[in-house]
Amino acid sequence: MAQQLLAPISQIADQRQKTEAYKGALQQILDSAQPDTCKEFVSHMLSDDVPLVISRQLLLLFAQGVARLPPATHVPVATAALEKLQPRVVSFEDSVVLLREELAAALEREEEWSKAAQVLSGIDLEGGGRAVEPGYKLRQNIKIAMLYLEDDDSVNAEMYIKKAAALISACKDEGLELQYKTCYARILDAKRRFLESALRYYELSSARPSPASSVQLDEADLATALNAAITCTILAPAGPQRSRMLAALYKDERSSRLEVFPFLQKVYLERILDRPEVEAFAKGLKAHQVATLPGGGTVLDRAVVQHNLAAASRLYSNIGTDQLGGLLGVSAEAAEAIAADMVAEGRMAGSIDQVDQLIHFGAKVEVEALLRWDESIRAACGKVGDLLDSVAALGLAGGR
Repeated sequence: MAQQLLAPISQIADQRQKTEAYKGALQQILDSAQPDTCKEFVSHMLSDDVPLVISRQLLLLFAQGVARLPPATHVPVATAALEKLQPRVVSFEDSVVLLREELAAALEREEEWSKAAQVLSGIDLEGGGRAVEPGYKLRQNIKIAMLYLEDDDSVNAEMYIKKAAALISACKDEGLELQYKTCYARILDAKRRFLESALRYYELSSARPSPASSVQLDEADLATALNAAITCTILAPAGPQRSRMLAALYKDERSSRLEVFPFLQKVYLERILDRPEVEAFAKGLKAHQVATLPGGGTVLDRAVVQHNLAAASRLYSNIGTDQLGGLLGVSAEAAEAIAADMVAEGRMAGSIDQVDQLIHFGAKVEVEALLRWDESIRAACGKVGDLLDSVAALGLAGGR
């Protein structure tokens, strides 16, 4: 059908008449909604029979018209058209950009997140023959990052959000700023940098757009951000920074209206968490938040064990590694290793007596005193050793 329509038009000498004839043929082709016919039209436009000035205009109209086709036709036709146009993208940049934007939107509606992101990322935002506004670059980079996040691809999402970071300082659009902050918080969350993501989510939960802004945030959006901040804080490794964040969230009056508040309260008050309530909390977590870690166990398991260890340090002055392992639901060796890590990183005050298999919980001052005592013993032993070496060197040491 396409050749029957297009071949006679290519013989028309007058450029204006030829353009109008091609427009009429294009409309018939789009009305037919036949994929093969649409593909033949693109091939014809790229042939030597059609002057560049006409093909540019007609392919732009084609890109606009294809977007109105049913998705089952639109996606394969646009994909094929991009394959044919890509080698000559410099000549048809406007058509390629429009095809990519509309194809990405169609793929997004079908929840083909990564495919949509890949299509959008094919738009040249840095070079090309057209001037690209910074706001457009920012919008596209944020959009691509958010699409990758829908498929839990934090690696590619981070690559594009870093590109957006270089442009965000000049942004005056509050809507874009919120999208950027939301995307960045989700990336930190996906990378399990929970304390940093909690801070970002908490900031978002307190966002208040200016009256002149077109951005509308309802209470449900703010509550979602606050809930995410609470979840990430609970999952963060135990320590002073986490404790400060827990205090801020617990004292925020909005938290008491959330379903997660009883669990937050128990964590903040450093009470030992029971398995049933931990399992109930886990039901609201995302896939990456319950993923198995390289050393075994999940992120939540690690957070609960560390929290219960910190809670135990408030209840006991010392405890055997066997008893601690039973309390935490791990082996005695694992309990000792976890306690050692937390003490070494300054996230818990205490010391470990490996001879008696006891863990002593104490104030930092007491621990420092023990460390100073150990250092004094080492220094004294060193001096005795030096003295014996000197005596031996002088030949004063003798047997009995």
